Amino acid sequence: MIEHWRLLQHDGAEAARGLAVDEALMSGYGRGSTSMPAPSLRLYTYATHCALVGRYQNVEAEVDLAACERTGTQVGRRPTGGGAIIMGESQLGVAFVSRAPAERPKDLIKTYAKGIVRGLAELGIEATFRGKNDLEVGGRKIAGLGLYLDEHGALLFHSSILADLDIEFMLEVLRIPAAKLGDKAIDAVSDRVTTVTRETGVSYSATELRSVIAVGFEKEFGVSLFSVDLTDTETKRADVLERTRYSDPGWVFQRSPSPDRQGTAAFKTPEGFVRVHIALENGVIKSVLFTGDFNELPEALVRAESALRWVRLDPERVSAIVETALGGDEVLQISSEKIVQAVLEAGERASTRDLAHPDRQGSCYFPEVG
Repeated sequence: MIEHWRLLQHDGAEAARGLAVDEALMSGYGRGSTSMPAPSLRLYTYATHCALVGRYQNVEAEVDLAACERTGTQVGRRPTGGGAIIMGESQLGVAFVSRAPAERPKDLIKTYAKGIVRGLAELGIEATFRGKNDLEVGGRKIAGLGLYLDEHGALLFHSSILADLDIEFMLEVLRIPAAKLGDKAIDAVSDRVTTVTRETGVSYSATELRSVIAVGFEKEFGVSLFSVDLTDTETKRADVLERTRYSDPGWVFQRSPSPDRQGTAAFKTPEGFVRVHIALENGVIKSVLFTGDFNELPEALVRAESALRWVRLDPERVSAIVETALGGDEVLQISSEKIVQAVLEAGERASTRDLAHPDRQGSCYFPEVG
């Protein structure tokens, strides 16, 4: 017997509304739900343009806020991890929602990405999974992936698929090091990313891509999709989330360093780059934040953030606190010494300058290199 999944289709979503609807869909899949609906697949577009950062990123480091204001680009923060992206009529948003299976997050991302891979295959595009949250074609990124598991056991899988991409505009609003390359910037980014339009030689919009991705999910998971709209309950939940979370500056700017003396440093892990942001006051750490395109911020780093607050920037003291936070184990498959070194380096930089601009060296489309 073929299983039936819900299919929702929306276009031109505002940044806050688009994200609010995705999370609102999760409300029916928690452990306390008495009548759980069929899994939901939402294929939609955002208003041109929206800049969306990942759950554990620093907005100022990822997005040029002045450029966004100048161009009318909305800024939002996703509940899922991953890097900063541009969304609009040329990028297809994918949201899959269900009860979370008892599997590791990175395995779940790979599982649901297969629906996109199968859909792109319908167009003759051979995409493969890369790293922790990318789909690539011939070594170039064509889609980003993210995951959010809430405390009630519901799952949200996110993807943004590049039907096309205005690279010049992206370079204007996202903080990408390639922008410093002048007239070579577009070529530099083109070497890192690709689009459905580029791979097929046919101009595609996100809406034209939607039916192909729907077919991909049906074939990959052996299901039949039936079109629905939001229920009254989901609509009301989205209204609340839009107002109290996704339109709230407290949510959007939640991982922004305090406006004191600031410094940053980065360290490389097998999962990607992690950047530490330090705000310093009279030689004491006022705040410390670890940011990156995580799908889930490691608990050890959360503990370290809390434990390092209001601690004097002393190598022995910082080392002892980080080792305790890690619990004697390695986090992100690196040693505690590497984290300590980054914290001290960021602190030293903070002690020598005021209100430092974010030292950003990478992005979703142009990864940090070291």
